[in-house]
Amino acid sequence: MKTAFLHAFLMTVDTGSMAEASRRLNITAAAVAQQIKALEGEIGVELVTRVGKTVRPTEAGYRVIEGARTLLQDAANLKAAANLGEVSGELRLGSINTAVESLVPEVVAQLVIAYPDLRFHIKPALSSELFNEVQHGDLDAAVCLHPLFSLPKTLVWQQLREEKLIALAPLSLADKDPHELLRTQPFIRFDRKQWGGQQVDHYLRIANIVPRERIELSHLSAIATLVGRGVGVALVPDTVMPAAITSRIVRLPLPINTRPRQLGILWQRASIHEKLINLFVNQAKILSQSSDIQ
Repeated sequence: MKTAFLHAFLMTVDTGSMAEASRRLNITAAAVAQQIKALEGEIGVELVTRVGKTVRPTEAGYRVIEGARTLLQDAANLKAAANLGEVSGELRLGSINTAVESLVPEVVAQLVIAYPDLRFHIKPALSSELFNEVQHGDLDAAVCLHPLFSLPKTLVWQQLREEKLIALAPLSLADKDPHELLRTQPFIRFDRKQWGGQQVDHYLRIANIVPRERIELSHLSAIATLVGRGVGVALVPDTVMPAAITSRIVRLPLPINTRPRQLGILWQRASIHEKLINLFVNQAKILSQSSDIQ
């Protein structure tokens, strides 16, 4: 059974379209159909069916999806094990949105230039989701926040930076008291479902601040952009953001010290991809401290 057949099947069911699967696999739609037909011939059952304009798995197809994913991952692990002395293979990396908009692309750009045979599959998600996917083996590593609980011994955590809470305000309000701004100006809230958003909520309570809420969203760079346009003020972790955004806002230190959030990388202990993960960790440490992406 060729792994290419499994790739064609999974890409088709994931996208719901042979045309889209062919685009992502860089082959023709006819080739995708042929590979799925060949796979069905080997397994002995029909795996996909057309429903209107979409392609969906049959009942048998649904039963083999997870097994197909496992086979492909096992094949990738075998290849990685055979090439432990070389820097090659694919790293399945998760990342919170803040890091995927700044730090992660910078790290990946440096690594693929240095190691042309290295590939990445990057998935943005919330820290809580990334934690679960690393723990279950669906991701090799994740750039995320340290959980609000103790890590199991099966996981490794490497901190990249600590991020204190700060107030963000337009440049025109740079000389104002941050607590007064948070009480009186329209407030752009960091999503309370996120770990960082819960940190913000905690600070507002201990500072006895009831903000004038205008917008709530989960992307820190979008929050900073809105602040820079004068839409309101915000209370956020002092994280890495592109210079084009931060040049239009002011970061105001807060009078109350609270525990900073910890940004780092999480992976399974004794991972077969540990060499690739360590390369990523080392480059991320360098760039997370660089003023080029602050």
